[in-house]
Amino acid sequence: MRGMTLRCIADACGGILHEKDGMGDQEVTFVTTDSRQASEGCLFAAIRGAKADGHRFIPSVYEKGAICVITEEALPEDAKGSWIKVISTLQALKDIAEYYLRVMNIPVVGITGSVGKTSTKEMIAAVLSRKYRTLKTLGNFNNELGLPLTVFRLQEEDEIAVLEMGISDFGEMHRLAKIARPDTCVITNIGQCHLENLKDRDGILRAKTEIFDFLKPAGHIILNGNDDKLVTVKNVNGIRPVFFGLKKTFASEEERREDCCDRDRLAVWADDIESRGLDGISCRIHAEQGCFSVIIPIPGQHMVYNALAGTAVGLTYGLTLEEIKAGIESLEPLSGRFHIIKTENCTIIDDCYNANPVSMKASLDVLQEGSGRRVAILGDMGELGENEAALHEEVGVFAGNCRIDKIIAVGPLSAGLVRKAGEQNQGLDTIHYNTLEELLENLDTQVQKGDTILVKASHFMEFPKVVEALQLCM
Repeated sequence: MRGMTLRCIADACGGILHEKDGMGDQEVTFVTTDSRQASEGCLFAAIRGAKADGHRFIPSVYEKGAICVITEEALPEDAKGSWIKVISTLQALKDIAEYYLRVMNIPVVGITGSVGKTSTKEMIAAVLSRKYRTLKTLGNFNNELGLPLTVFRLQEEDEIAVLEMGISDFGEMHRLAKIARPDTCVITNIGQCHLENLKDRDGILRAKTEIFDFLKPAGHIILNGNDDKLVTVKNVNGIRPVFFGLKKTFASEEERREDCCDRDRLAVWADDIESRGLDGISCRIHAEQGCFSVIIPIPGQHMVYNALAGTAVGLTYGLTLEEIKAGIESLEPLSGRFHIIKTENCTIIDDCYNANPVSMKASLDVLQEGSGRRVAILGDMGELGENEAALHEEVGVFAGNCRIDKIIAVGPLSAGLVRKAGEQNQGLDTIHYNTLEELLENLDTQVQKGDTILVKASHFMEFPKVVEALQLCM
């Protein structure tokens, strides 16, 4: 890892280096917090986790070839390798990641928002990959530990980084932005997530826009112009946002009242939107540089927004419209995020990675495009604060107005969801289970050959087990 000598690492995190055998100027090969991944030349950071304390594994990582460890505990004089003593290993990792990004000196695209961060990240990376070697966040590595570990994956050949940034409280985005120091900030929307801490959408807007705290002076801001909160952002330190959405001009409610819409705002927009069922959605994308028609291979109107964000970022970094179109059409779904699984007997829409009211409604919209019986297996949504019951009922009302045939709800909060859905549509087949175990015991009696089945809930509900069970019982 370029520039990652033990001395530089210690300086970056303010730690005290205890050097072994004159190795202070040696570069580490990679950084890990997982002792099972330790190997020759690595740096191991000992993290105290909920289930295990990384300090317990320090002897074993030395045996595997680690040349240095970052530790909050003093090691004995006969330690088998170098070590850096710090007050907080987590803070040290954040400081080192910030240093490493500065050494690598490549553009950073930072992505946040209430809904669609990961799918937007995947879209932007697919587009940029048509021209650049692109590093992107993997899995859910988007928090104060995951972001540094993502940064440490950067290699000499990488030309741009697409980093997802997720938060649940005030101040977190400020700390993440300090690490990433983005050249481009993308915000997907301001929805109803993490309301326990952020209270309301205005609080979410304040927390998400902390990403601007460390935006590069010559940076770029790309925002969803159809979001009533984001469209109020006029400029940040003289940087005017580029808005994307389903119309050519964007104005806040205040601007519409005063009839002073800024028609000179930079924009990327789409029209001629046409569903292709579960095979995707097509649209025509317009920008100052021209327009093009594209087929997005993942269903749902929300994917049009993702394609627009990808277009805006692609144009920012000099891609042609042809390259952007090819990138959009090359997109592949991730497991748990609108992943269509076609078995011999049914079609499963695996969207069970996480859920909130906005994403739940988007998934129900997609389910309506399915063939056969359209069945929604829905579970509780977490971190919605004091209005959680009402928000589940709101989704139930929406579901009751969808062209679907059956709702199977799981969890105490989802009882209100399924009740409201049944009240809205008395012909809708509904059933509620208190626990996941009850659902799994009865699953084979609730679905049948030819069904299209949506599976969605917040992560803590463990709904990947439902997807697995469906593939076995069908």
